[in-house]
Formats: sequence, structure tokens, C-alpha cells
Amino acid sequence: MVKIRLARGGAKKKPFYSITVTDSRKPRDSGYIEKIGYFNPVARGQEVRLNIEEDRLEHWKSQGAQLSDRVKQLVKEFKNPEIFAKKKALIAKKAQEAKAKKEAEEKARILAEEKAAKEEEKAAADAEKEAEKVEETKEEVIEETKEENNEEA
Repeated sequence: MVKIRLARGGAKKKPFYSITVTDSRKPRDSGYIEKIGYFNPVARGQEVRLNIEEDRLEHWKSQGAQLSDRVKQLVKEFKNPEIFAKKKALIAKKAQEAKAKKEAEEKARILAEEKAAKEEEKAAADAEKEAEKVEETKEEVIEETKEENNEEA
């Protein structure tokens, strides 16, 4: 059976796929009958991401060639490029929301740290006042004890 599927090329971590017509029994990257396009998933800037020769695609489909699942998606995207634009916009929106959430969490963490620092300062000031009161009380007790001792003597 003849299939239209992707054949991987490119370097490590930089994939590049050819859209090929091949016998389904052959390995993925081995010989093919015809190359009808390419797909570059890491295209940047002005680079073309997807190119398919539609007339050759239709010819092979009319001959009974079966499309792989991924090639079906790519053909759909090629015929209607707005799909990719919507996906890209959705991904950008999710990234922006995640960034905003992270910033809000960071701001909340900073506010919590400031609040904790203020509470610690207040607790330290209260402890210092309490220590002063204890010192005054000790001094008073010592003076009273001295006075009592002087009166007894």
C-alpha cells in the first residue's frame, strides 16, 4: 500500500521533515517514490514552515495513497493557514497568562515577606519594652529589698 508520510531529516535537535510518497512496508527514512513537500517545525522569522505540492498530493490521493495522521493535520493547516495562526495566538495567550500569574505570585510573596518583617520588628519592639519593664521591676525590687534591710538594721 502507498502512504504519504513524513521522513525525518536535519540535525540533532533541529528536525526537518520531507513529505514523501512511499511504500508503507519501508522504514521511515528510507527510499521514497516521490517527495511532494516539506515541513520545518522550528522555522523562525521569514522561513517557510510548510510547503506541499497540492497537485501531486491530489494525484497520489486519487491513486489510493493513504495519508498519515500528522500529514492529514499538515494538509489541513496548509489549506487553511488561519488554523496555525490561531494555535500560535492561543499559545502566546497562555504564555502571557502564565507570566502574569508568576508576577502576581512574586508580588504576593514580597508583600508577605514585608508583612512578616514588620511583624518581627513590632514583636522585637514589644519584647524590648517588656524587657525594660522587667529591668525596672528588678531595680524596684532591689531598692525595696535594700530599704527593708536598712530598716531592719
